[in-house]
Amino acid sequence: MAEIRNYTMNFGPQHPAAHGVLRLVLELDGEVIERADPHIGLLHRATEKLAEYKTYIQSVPYMDRLDYVSMMSNEHAYVMAIEKLLGLEVPVRAQYIRVMFDEITRLLNHLLWLGSHGLDIGAMTVFLYCFREREDLMDMYESVSGARLHAAYYRPGGVYRDLPDTMPQYTASKIHNAGAIRRMNANRSGSLLDFIEDFTQRFPVYVDEYEALLTDNRIWKQRTVGIGVVTPERAKALGFTGPMLRGSGVEWDLRKKQPYEVYADLDFDIPVGVNGDCYDRYLVRIEEMRQSNRIIRQCIGWLRKNPGPVITGNHKFAAPTRVELKENMEELIHHFKLFTEGFHIPAGEAYAAVEHPKGEFGIYLVSDGANMPYRLKIRAPGYAHLAALDEMSRGHMIADVVAIIGTQDIVFGEIDR
Repeated sequence: MAEIRNYTMNFGPQHPAAHGVLRLVLELDGEVIERADPHIGLLHRATEKLAEYKTYIQSVPYMDRLDYVSMMSNEHAYVMAIEKLLGLEVPVRAQYIRVMFDEITRLLNHLLWLGSHGLDIGAMTVFLYCFREREDLMDMYESVSGARLHAAYYRPGGVYRDLPDTMPQYTASKIHNAGAIRRMNANRSGSLLDFIEDFTQRFPVYVDEYEALLTDNRIWKQRTVGIGVVTPERAKALGFTGPMLRGSGVEWDLRKKQPYEVYADLDFDIPVGVNGDCYDRYLVRIEEMRQSNRIIRQCIGWLRKNPGPVITGNHKFAAPTRVELKENMEELIHHFKLFTEGFHIPAGEAYAAVEHPKGEFGIYLVSDGANMPYRLKIRAPGYAHLAALDEMSRGHMIADVVAIIGTQDIVFGEIDR
């Protein structure tokens, strides 16, 4: 009879196989995991400490770099914490734009999760499909902020600017002739809202394609059904939020339970799982993409009918327009003060949280009356999920650890903050 040996194995750190620079020390009995010890800190950037040495506005781009797949959602929690301390009113149009881009960000996140999770388990095609759709979503980001990833679009009091009336156009090249360019620009002839609406009409069919590839796929189900099961009670005790919690059958979503911005006025459903395994969490995220598409369509309808300001008119906290800057000495002073000294926030503390694609992303902000935070604490959803990796993987095989890391949707920027 073959001898069964115990091993201690290093899993990682490498990217993208470990979804960042995760180092797992696995204690094995043959190929069965007895203990999984996550080692973090290999990406540490001290975001919370750096924020204490920057003005409030200067820290907005740092939020993008926490979870670099859910950029605007991170910014959202941060600016909401500032607005809470200042008592700033955000124009309703800005709230709708924020909600719309939060849901675009959720699609961006879930598409990368689905593609990489599939790739981890051996499904190559779905990765290529997901990145096809991400290109359109990245174009939306670029059109509104000038950046494809790190947008810095949300600002205290609203958003940086209104939605543009034109979309960037492709131009003829050696690779694409004039006829091909006409086809590629067919849905780019109107405004950004037209482009987003065209995408929302096409997207449900794309989700059907992902499901055709995976949902009833025998190999996919063998790799995910019954793997990494977490009961509802354990999910709550471990601090799970987002799809990780809803996958275990707990109907908790901040957009419904503690509504912020205009979510209370929108119609959407909260998908929940039954068994709390990798397969249920997959189904929850797939349905979340359909619900996000539904929310985006409602926002488009409202934004078409309701023009208006997209940022507060108080120029102590928001930059004046270029025209005002050149015509009025007071506005020039406001602009200079805002971008050199920043604004001062009255002493106090606030916590603001959003339903981030990965769970509850919160910012706890403490002000001592200065122009930069006294303390900033980030509540990152992935941190609590990674802490449960040991419990989720015990008794499983080495190959199942890959599926469990995938189902947790870990991004290390927020964990090693």
